[in-house]
Amino acid sequence: MRIATWNVERLSPQKHLPGILEELWRVDADILVLTETDRRIQPNYPYAYYTPLLAETVDGDYYRPMENRVSIFAKYPATRQYPVADANTSICVGLDTECGPLVVYGTIFGIHGNRRPSFRQDIQSQLEDVRRLVACGHAICLCGDFNCSFSDNYYFTNWARETLTEAFAACNLELVTGGHPECIDHIALSRNFLREREAAVLEWNLDKTLSDHKGICIDI
Repeated sequence: MRIATWNVERLSPQKHLPGILEELWRVDADILVLTETDRRIQPNYPYAYYTPLLAETVDGDYYRPMENRVSIFAKYPATRQYPVADANTSICVGLDTECGPLVVYGTIFGIHGNRRPSFRQDIQSQLEDVRRLVACGHAICLCGDFNCSFSDNYYFTNWARETLTEAFAACNLELVTGGHPECIDHIALSRNFLREREAAVLEWNLDKTLSDHKGICIDI
């Protein structure tokens, strides 16, 4: 099974749409979480789940009509959708996969980067969502734009790195992508879902021409 995430930089410029779709076709993830995204990005998946259009819910002067913060595309139907602290910035669905039931929580920590107070607020409120899901016994995939690297000095704050690392340990989540340099888009997965299976990590858009973020995926 392949799980992927990518911040596509608000589809800016729009001329990158064909290249982005080509990359997503090539990656061919079973579960794909796009952040800072746009409803015009429609890879060929049978199931899709979206946060609201931002021009309708947040600021129609700042956001383009088709922008939304997070989209989840999947080859599996959702068994249910779970409430989240900020429905504009996170979306959470339960999926039945060949590896077992999995709750996918797609999100952005800090829509304005990691230096504003909202970054801490996002992390704290969204981790509360994750803790509630874990307490209910769900296997979790927390993924998206964390605005924090874990293996280098690329882009991070000490507080975020320490807070997230402690929360992952407490929730029994493995930050599978944590060892990759210049990486702030991540996938954390419940250890009881991984079990003894190995997870290989792959990246694309390494030159950051299609977006200012690399895409990243794990193969289980």
